Amino acid sequence: MSRAGNRAAHVGQHGRWRRIFILAGWLSCSLVVALRAGQIQVLQAGNWAELAQGQQEDDQAVPAPRGTIFDRNGQPLAVTRERVRVNVAPRELKDAEAAQTLLSEALGLSRAQARRLVSNGKVWNVVPGLFAPSVRERLEGVSGIHLEPVFERFHPHRDLARGALGVVIEDEGRGGVEQIFHDLLRGTPGVEIVARDPVGRPIPGERVTVQPPRAGGEVVLTIDTNLQEIAQAALQEAIDDHDALGGDIILTSPKTGEILALASIRDGHPAALSAVNTSFEPGSTLKPFTVAGLLKHRLASMSDSVDAEKGRWVVGGRVLTDTHTQGMLTVHEALRESSNIGIAKVAEAMSHGVQYENLRDFGFGTPTGVQLPGEVAGTLRRPERWSGQSAASLAIGYEIAVTPLQMAMAYGSLANGGVLMAPRLVREIRHADGTVIERFEPEEVRRVVDRSTAEAVGRALEDVVREGTGSLARVGSFRVAGKTGTARFSTNGSYAAGDYSASFVGYFPAEKPQLVVFVKLDRPRAGGYYGGSIAAPVTRETMEAALAAAPQSLDMNGLAAAQNALRDRSIGVSFADRPAAALPALPALPPLPADQPGSPAPAAGSAVAVPDVTGLPARTAVRYLHRFGLRVAQVGEGEVVRTSPPPGTRVMQGDTVRLRYRGTTHE
Repeated sequence: MSRAGNRAAHVGQHGRWRRIFILAGWLSCSLVVALRAGQIQVLQAGNWAELAQGQQEDDQAVPAPRGTIFDRNGQPLAVTRERVRVNVAPRELKDAEAAQTLLSEALGLSRAQARRLVSNGKVWNVVPGLFAPSVRERLEGVSGIHLEPVFERFHPHRDLARGALGVVIEDEGRGGVEQIFHDLLRGTPGVEIVARDPVGRPIPGERVTVQPPRAGGEVVLTIDTNLQEIAQAALQEAIDDHDALGGDIILTSPKTGEILALASIRDGHPAALSAVNTSFEPGSTLKPFTVAGLLKHRLASMSDSVDAEKGRWVVGGRVLTDTHTQGMLTVHEALRESSNIGIAKVAEAMSHGVQYENLRDFGFGTPTGVQLPGEVAGTLRRPERWSGQSAASLAIGYEIAVTPLQMAMAYGSLANGGVLMAPRLVREIRHADGTVIERFEPEEVRRVVDRSTAEAVGRALEDVVREGTGSLARVGSFRVAGKTGTARFSTNGSYAAGDYSASFVGYFPAEKPQLVVFVKLDRPRAGGYYGGSIAAPVTRETMEAALAAAPQSLDMNGLAAAQNALRDRSIGVSFADRPAAALPALPALPPLPADQPGSPAPAAGSAVAVPDVTGLPARTAVRYLHRFGLRVAQVGEGEVVRTSPPPGTRVMQGDTVRLRYRGTTHE
């Protein structure tokens, strides 16, 4: 074969192999595609279907209503209410003009606001604010208007007991009961499936609930709303009157350890919780426990004498002074007159170990275990860390730091005959349907002193109020026991000039104690700084209002005699023959209209006419009603628009008046 023929044959052979290779390649690709298609359509069909469904549908959590926090009488203090968020999708509107009118009328929007929502060219508009569920009646089912339920925390009594309650931020309980019982209150979220369009937006109306939410449980507190209102208002007035940095007030039951009211105010904010998370040097309010320890260990008696050194005594290189220059005093008199020298001298009979153990037995230097977050133990150093001055300092309330709650509970042990009770803020916790999960019963921590010792100290504390430094806590002929305290503030280990805490702790009736009242004002700048002059009057006002309002949390059989003692105090004033200006002085209150009929003040516990408090702010109206011996049930907040029973109705002191306020609607 010629060379040209060989070349042609070679070229032909080469083309044939190339075609074979191309064909093989196509066949291979086809086989791969077929195999992959089979894998996707057969072997992986379920996975791809699930992926497609995930792109078209989305699981969303459905929030659960947070449980309610009640006071001891069933009044809600923190509730969850449903609100509605309104969204507008302009492109879905069938009649923009009609939608504009509907939005304006149903939501109270201006015509200009409504016009922007339906015609601003956006795909989705969120109407600012949240609205009452009643807007559903007008807007539900309207094309292009989408409603979204939102749960928010609502406090019917506004800032009442806010420190103890805590707050809810981003569905998380922060502080107070909201934090401690968050897992119970928050409930269990539900699950719903939401259909989405090709670009991932939810399709209106395409929602299916897979698992409904379960509402949170309920917490019932020991707090009495009426006593809380009385105490918190009295504390705020005192802070304002004396230009104080802040203060604390606690009301407890000495028999059960229940906290009936607790308020801490700092820099004008009532949401503080310094009553349990901030300690202070108590000063003279600690002296009764020094005396109780001496009596308990039979190291002294109330009739023993001590030389008060005419008001000046040097111990361990430190000079102790008294405000009064006195000589010989009995222990009873030293406690009544709050003699630093007298108490420090008799305390020398105690060894350091006994003195330390005595204060520990009364609960100082260790947490009380109250159901609130952030409680501090205070400071009580062990004897091996004491200096030569420590024993004398501790005897009169220095070189020790206590919390207001520790002090209230310690005084409760003197009031109830010598038993230290554990503080109790929560009565019970319940499921959402009201079924009780756990009920918290009164708990005795220990017997600190015997009854005779507690009563001996109590008689001295009665004299403190009757004729000593606590005389401004007197309530007519009513027997009150208590002790004043004035202590310097320590900052970085040194005392700042002019910075004091003024406190008073008392219990009443002294013969059958029903209530312990602790009051403390921090850094008062006006009207003095002694506990007897500025803290004791707060206690008196609180006691008077508590007795007049006759809260259900108090044993009124035990207080019958005490209420009779109020006849001369004009606590229960009615509108019969004289103007409302005859009300007991409350500096922060504006005068009520003076054209209402009135009559002489009745005895406590008798009939009164419901005063006309319409038009007054909520807090002002409540305080007036308390002064008339009436309990109050609040509904909403704002300006009072009506009362039930209506003004002028004759009711018995201790009856409940329900207020309806202008503004936020309670739902």
